[in-house]
Amino acid sequence: MRRPLERLRRHTGASLAFAGRVVPGRGADDHGIELSYFDGDVVGPLRGALLDAGHGLGGRVLTSRRATALHNYVESPLITHTYDAIIRAEKLRSFVAAPIIVGRKQIGVLYAARRSRHDQLDASLDAVADEARAVEQQLTVSEVLGMRTDEEEMELAAWRTRVQDSYTKLRGLADSVDDPSVRAQMLEIAAELAGQAPDDDLAVHLTAREQDVLGLLGAGLTNPAIADRLGIGLHTVKGHVKSLLVKLDASSRFEAVVNARRVRLIP
Repeated sequence: MRRPLERLRRHTGASLAFAGRVVPGRGADDHGIELSYFDGDVVGPLRGALLDAGHGLGGRVLTSRRATALHNYVESPLITHTYDAIIRAEKLRSFVAAPIIVGRKQIGVLYAARRSRHDQLDASLDAVADEARAVEQQLTVSEVLGMRTDEEEMELAAWRTRVQDSYTKLRGLADSVDDPSVRAQMLEIAAELAGQAPDDDLAVHLTAREQDVLGLLGAGLTNPAIADRLGIGLHTVKGHVKSLLVKLDASSRFEAVVNARRVRLIP
């Protein structure tokens, strides 16, 4: 949850982004939310708090299964005020929260909160809902991967390697073609290998050279090998890699490749 919370806090300008996982509650048939993941300063008893379903904002989200925004937590008529003492201790005021649902089962709640009143919460509500969907997708993929046999994993890895190699070779050939229409067709085929539809509006926009470097990163090439393959300087390659890390919200080359595959920039 570290990266999703970092992104959520940055995109919303929140004082604190945090998440809780659904756990068995105090009753035999009850369940609640244990607040376990945080990005930002926690100054009071919020960390580790156990929230009952139906109580507070998290409990409301858990019951309604819908994203919710509160301009002023302690004055809102939409929730019970079971946890006002905790919220006052944290000096939090404006909240947005969304459920995390995998396979129709709620497994957690994602929050962003400010320590000041904020009336324009629509953008923050969209951001927390979008990030919750991204977490759901990642967890769903992880669950499916966890069900594969070792043989299936090896076959999938071999298939991905073949597709990645074909993608890299095709983009390399496109750079050597003088005819613009032929080059455009080759790049279009490469995009299809990466899973991009012709009308995809990708969230991350790369230059043609950044796309070339990214493809070679995905193939496992080092910076010197990329420079040699593309016929450019090593310093230039490092500049492109640095730009990719920023655009793909990544802290390493490996994470950049993972994030690029998630948004279908490469196979």
